[in-house]
Amino acid sequence: MTDFIAGPLPLWAEILTAVLAVAGAAFAAIGSFGLVRLHTFFMRIHAPTLGSTLGAWCITLATTVYFSVQGAHLFLHAVLIAFFVALSAPVTTIFLMRAALFRERQKGDNVPPERG
Repeated sequence: MTDFIAGPLPLWAEILTAVLAVAGAAFAAIGSFGLVRLHTFFMRIHAPTLGSTLGAWCITLATTVYFSVQGAHLFLHAVLIAFFVALSAPVTTIFLMRAALFRERQKGDNVPPERG
């Protein structure tokens, strides 16, 4: 069995990987700050969903670039993770929103509020 020894990456791959990883972390942090900062549940629900989805895609792209350049072949395994996050985050958000609407209507609140 041969050991795989990773060599240095080209400069463009290091820069692209770093930028995508930092952007992914930034999107996730912005989503988390939105969760804490916004006032109502209905306002809070969007920031973490969008932040987690964009963050996951950026981290996936960084992983794909790094391992594709490192292994000299296209590495697409990580795309499955981002695909499932992209599918599950909106579905989860819809279920949470419907449950919150149901609870607010049970309390007698005017949800969604009338436009005006």
